[in-house]
Amino acid sequence: MSDKPTAVRVYLARVRTALADLPATEVEEILEDVRPHLAELEAELGEGARVEALIERLGTPESYAAELRASGGYPPAGEGAAPTTAAGPAKPRIALWGLLLSALALALLAFGAATAGRVQVLAALLLVAPVFAVSLALMLRGGVEPVLALPEVAWLRRALARGREQDEAGKLLRYFASLKPAWWVLCAVALVAFGLLLMVRQRSAVLLVPFLLLVGAAIVWAGPRVRRDRRLLWLVVPVSAFVVGSVLGGIGAVADLGPGGRTYYGPPSYSTAGDSYGNDQLTYGGRSIENVYAFDGEGKPLTEVYLYDEDGRPITLTRYGCERSSGSKQKIGEDNRFPRPKIEQGVTDNQGNYNGYNGYRPACREEAGVPFSAAIPKVTVPPASSSAPASPTPTK
Repeated sequence: MSDKPTAVRVYLARVRTALADLPATEVEEILEDVRPHLAELEAELGEGARVEALIERLGTPESYAAELRASGGYPPAGEGAAPTTAAGPAKPRIALWGLLLSALALALLAFGAATAGRVQVLAALLLVAPVFAVSLALMLRGGVEPVLALPEVAWLRRALARGREQDEAGKLLRYFASLKPAWWVLCAVALVAFGLLLMVRQRSAVLLVPFLLLVGAAIVWAGPRVRRDRRLLWLVVPVSAFVVGSVLGGIGAVADLGPGGRTYYGPPSYSTAGDSYGNDQLTYGGRSIENVYAFDGEGKPLTEVYLYDEDGRPITLTRYGCERSSGSKQKIGEDNRFPRPKIEQGVTDNQGNYNGYNGYRPACREEAGVPFSAAIPKVTVPPASSSAPASPTPTK
């Protein structure tokens, strides 16, 4: 390998000098971001390209450095870097960890929603929003430089820099870096797919779809610009975490549909069959069951009976009732309490008689009680075996 400096190395050396007043870790990050672009430009100009050719295309290294300062939110040369804060790193650290905690919460939220197929979006966002709002406000007020100058961030950057210097690790990091443009598009597609999946399983999620479309468009715009403006991290980090959580949850949901996995979503039932409204049904012998009646050993009907399966899960069915104003049968909820009132639909006549001869208005009524009697067979308990030991007779 020749030791003769290339045009890119000379150009970047002058850019580094123009940025010398910034923190060293910041300068290295900036140069690492722009180096691939300059290398592509040098290759386009051909072998033996001179610094003058780069200056003709990009301007002087000093003016290029000024553009990098402006796009990254750094102060102009001579004004000095923004102070970390007069009170120490407390506020920048809150901004950083608020961002990370919000991202983690969004990842868990997306994972649970994709796995279970439903989520209380508003309640979940109300828990995450205050933490994220505080983090964002502190970053916007104090700038991103104090956050990037924190020891934990500097340690992470040094670790990444060491990784780039290693052959295998450097190749892997560069490979992942090359996938960034596709990642932002994937994020947008995953957000839209996530919203449509929730909308299919939970109709109220339709209100979330326009918001996810907007976030998807924002991430496609902000992703490629995050290298030049680190403030956009407060958008791309939470969105990326949300997408990772939704993808992992989606993989888990698909795995559950395979052999040995779950085949239901929401309240379990003995059959996956549903009625015309998409509600769960209990079937026996191929016939749908809407009500269950229980009797004791004497043939007396039981009320307020709650049904469970062998795993302790409630056998939940749709409950119907009469809607008085329209006189029709309506769904009023779901539970596992039996027996239910029998719902009858008919008409009323001018005198309000149910199913009168001159009926003209639909009517509905609920009839409690058991519509039949049951003969409970007597079970004869076989006598105890003669080999069994006799019970001792109590003595007074």
